[in-house]
Amino acid sequence: MSDLKITCPKCSSEIELTESLAGPMMADMKAQFAAQLEAKRHETEQAVKAAELRAKAAAEQAGKQNAQELAERLADREAKLTEAQAAQAAAMKRERELADKEAEIELTIQKQLAVERETLRTKLAVEAEQKAALRISEQSQTIEGLTRKIEELQQRATQGSMQTQGEAAELVLEETLGTAFPLDVLEPVGKGVSGADVAQVVGDGRGGEAGTILWESKRTKNWSPAWLAKLREDQRKAGAHIAVLVSTALPDGVQSFDLIDGIWVCGPSFAVPLARSLRQGLLDVSTAKGLKVGQQSKMELVYDYLTGTQFKQRIEAVHERFSVMEDALRKERIFMEKQWALRQKQLELVQSSMLGVGADLKAIAGASMPEIDGLDMEVIGNNAT
Repeated sequence: MSDLKITCPKCSSEIELTESLAGPMMADMKAQFAAQLEAKRHETEQAVKAAELRAKAAAEQAGKQNAQELAERLADREAKLTEAQAAQAAAMKRERELADKEAEIELTIQKQLAVERETLRTKLAVEAEQKAALRISEQSQTIEGLTRKIEELQQRATQGSMQTQGEAAELVLEETLGTAFPLDVLEPVGKGVSGADVAQVVGDGRGGEAGTILWESKRTKNWSPAWLAKLREDQRKAGAHIAVLVSTALPDGVQSFDLIDGIWVCGPSFAVPLARSLRQGLLDVSTAKGLKVGQQSKMELVYDYLTGTQFKQRIEAVHERFSVMEDALRKERIFMEKQWALRQKQLELVQSSMLGVGADLKAIAGASMPEIDGLDMEVIGNNAT
């Protein structure tokens, strides 16, 4: 619509022809042209009537006038009639042109409105699509957040359940041992300090201690050999004579209890029978040592130390650390050998490339080429060796 402009007849300013402005102007122009056409028609009709009256008067006077005068008047009447008809035709032509112009303006307005409506529709569709995409993204983020929260809560619940089961198993084990051996001292192991659960200090009946049994309980579906190494470490730290792992999941081949890598392993139903046997063994050793009090020489003390639990545990700890260091050294040596072989291969490729460059240059330059140390085959071979 911005392409249609009109010029003010008074101030000569260009005025943009909008839909709101064009409607009233077109109506006014149509009314003006209709009035002019009606006036012209009326004028033509009056002229025709006047001509007819004059023709009638001329006819009445025909008898009085000669034929030449009558012919002149008739010609004059015909001329005026033709002029009137021409004026009427011109007025009708202007009316048709005005109607065509009005139709053209209306079509232009409709096209412009259609373009504006399509532009607005496209803009609204894009905005609606963007808002929908934003809502979907926000909903997706919300769903992802809720999903992570649910998974986190489920994980916490599972961990809490496992921790609760472990604590329950620990309490059951401690209560069972306390009921079976009321004279022994049961000391719970602090959380975060060790993986073991209970330390059973066996009393010798004379106010002394015969030894310590370190207990750890596991209530899981699958057996893990790593538990043994961890409990051995806990045993060394606690200075316990014996370590027992009570587990609902047992290693392959173990039905009741067995000694595996220095750790006693048993099912929950065999904990008390195994404890009775181990406890009696500690009491027997304590009694035998009590008979030797005051009779031991330094050599005997050294022998007892070398054959005792503390020395055995220290040697085992040193052996384990040595095995770890040896394995790390072996892995490091393998890694360095691979690196050396890779670099040796790269060096050979570089040497081969240098020899190729030297051969190419000698083939091009011939005998005129001076010897270059870096490209000499013998020098390269000596450097490689």
